[in-house]
Amino acid sequence: MLGQSIIGLIGLACAIWVIYDVWVKNKGLSTVMKVVWTVLAVFFSILTAIVYYFIGRK
Repeated sequence: MLGQSIIGLIGLACAIWVIYDVWVKNKGLSTVMKVVWTVLAVFFSILTAIVYYFIGRK
């Protein structure tokens, strides 16, 4: 139970970080790509954060 809560909080933090970074800091992305990254962050938060860190971030 505690492990699931910790993983859930980590996932939430990852999703918030990706969404914030995409919409506020990454000015070079088109609106369509921002929406794609946001949707991916909502559904696959930890995996999306890892991929975004290495591929999507400028």
